[in-house]
Amino acid sequence: MADITVRPMTDADADRVLAIYQAGLDAGNASFEITAPTWATFDTTRLSAHRFVAVDSDGEVLGWIAVSPTSTRAVYAGVVEHSVYVDLAAQGRGVARLLLAALIASTEAAGIWTIQSGVFPENTASLTLHQRAGFRVIGVRERVGRHHDRWRDVVLLERRSPTVS
Repeated sequence: MADITVRPMTDADADRVLAIYQAGLDAGNASFEITAPTWATFDTTRLSAHRFVAVDSDGEVLGWIAVSPTSTRAVYAGVVEHSVYVDLAAQGRGVARLLLAALIASTEAAGIWTIQSGVFPENTASLTLHQRAGFRVIGVRERVGRHHDRWRDVVLLERRSPTVS
């Protein structure tokens, strides 16, 4: 992992970020979405202060992480939902763990007290990653939506900051 660094995401990363996103969607266990958004949509729906990419020693983007607000209501200002995607060829190298650590540090520094996510139960690698990073399962939404013509459950996870109160 010494050859992997995490840095803030920039507009120059757009093509690579969206390609990794689409590959994750194509794999079938990442999201109900089937097509990655345009960069304009991605850019306007994710908080710019909490977007990171992991890059190798050549500067190639290996993965990304970003958050979206869960609500416009002031009471939920400290709650975000995140997504993390890693290039298929880079999986198993600790990329997602590094990205998640950077996100946790960034959100806690900004006073965000809860990071949440929804994960398909079949995505066991993601569930393990999140639980090791301090997320807990808060429930399962059974048959919450259809994906590729079948009903899918979603495991709801959250991480409450031990330092932000």
